[in-house]
Amino acid sequence: MTEQQPAAAPEDALLGSSLFPDADAGRSKINIPSLARRIIPAYAAEIMSTQAAAPNAGNAAFKDKEKPQAVRTANIVAARAVSDAIRTSLGPRGMDKMIQTGKGETIITNDGNTMLRDMAVMHPAAKMLVDLANAQDIEAGDGTTSVVVIAGSLLGASERLLQKGLHPTVISDSFQRAAKHAVEVLTNISIPINLSDRQTLLKAASTSLSSKIVSQEPKLAPMAVDSVLKVIDPKTADNVDLKNIRILKKPGGVIDDSEMVDGLVLNQQVVKSGGGPTRIEKARIALIQFQLSPPKPDMENQIVVNDYRQMDKILKEERTYLLNMVKKIKKAKCNVLLIQKSILRDAVNDLSLHFLAKLGIMCVKDIERDEVEFICKSTGCKPIADIDSFTEDKLASADLIEEVSSLGSRITKVTGIKSTGPAAPKTVSIICRGANPLILDEAERSLHDAQCVLR
Repeated sequence: MTEQQPAAAPEDALLGSSLFPDADAGRSKINIPSLARRIIPAYAAEIMSTQAAAPNAGNAAFKDKEKPQAVRTANIVAARAVSDAIRTSLGPRGMDKMIQTGKGETIITNDGNTMLRDMAVMHPAAKMLVDLANAQDIEAGDGTTSVVVIAGSLLGASERLLQKGLHPTVISDSFQRAAKHAVEVLTNISIPINLSDRQTLLKAASTSLSSKIVSQEPKLAPMAVDSVLKVIDPKTADNVDLKNIRILKKPGGVIDDSEMVDGLVLNQQVVKSGGGPTRIEKARIALIQFQLSPPKPDMENQIVVNDYRQMDKILKEERTYLLNMVKKIKKAKCNVLLIQKSILRDAVNDLSLHFLAKLGIMCVKDIERDEVEFICKSTGCKPIADIDSFTEDKLASADLIEEVSSLGSRITKVTGIKSTGPAAPKTVSIICRGANPLILDEAERSLHDAQCVLR
């Protein structure tokens, strides 16, 4: 009897016949079914674990895709918060803001750049709007609130477009095209203005002042127009350097008492302690940066004098030294002396003032360092750093310099300045009056904005 082989299982028959068809030959047999039973479950378990982990990986990728959108939304919200904060100060019916700075100072203004500069803004996106207002103030001088409000509105529109699924690059390209078209439209509707058309210039200045707290003052708009026309060169009327217009703030009176001076106005008074003059015609002006006082060593030293004759000799040497300095100033035909303020010691002592008064030289001391550049530009004089370089060619000429009293305060006016050289710039000074420093600061900012519109 022949021995019967057991019937093969279906999977054994499948694996044995398909993979090794000649396994019944005299070759060594491989137990495929048992191998498959060990491998397939492990492989299946690995596949199942991979499939189970796949949804988690997909969720992580989905969260990463949501993160940029959340960052964009946070930036837009922060920037729009800054825009909404100053939105209520825009336009003729806009309200002024009262701001207390970190130094404890109080500011009342509706100027966008001033408000944003004194606000404590921490978010980077919000700081970009602060920088935008600052750039607008430097470039145009006015429109700082408008540019921030427009930027906030554009960001709000961008947020709605992002929620609809538009890509940020598409939105950015569309804004660039819209900006280009807006520039073309504005260029086409713009009207050139002649400098001789004073009424149109007055309307432009009045429009700029209409939203300010000083909008009811009738003198500010004509003053802004006149100051710009004084310093502009009609041949090259491309732009006006507003640094040639100096605004001097003096408390007292009302804004309507403000005035423009075609010349130079100094906040310092004429020194009268030595009995010197307070009014000089056909003035020859010098600006010195050294002291009219006896020389002193740089280091602190003590000199002990026991003999009164030695003391008399020291005093005599000081008198001779100062007298020689004053004589050299007079020899250069100088009759008005402006002395820069010194932080080390007195710029001029009583003995020097006595000699200056005897020789008929007017003296104005304590000129601030930041005023030196404007004084030199206005008068045409050159700053003199040493008595040895005091020469006549460094002096300036003017028809009149005098000390005047104005609303309880005294100032020094220089008029009829004769500029030396064809390229000498023209300068004017504006004396701004107001009841308190808050009004004065806002009047100064309003005048600056109106002048920026006209330039």
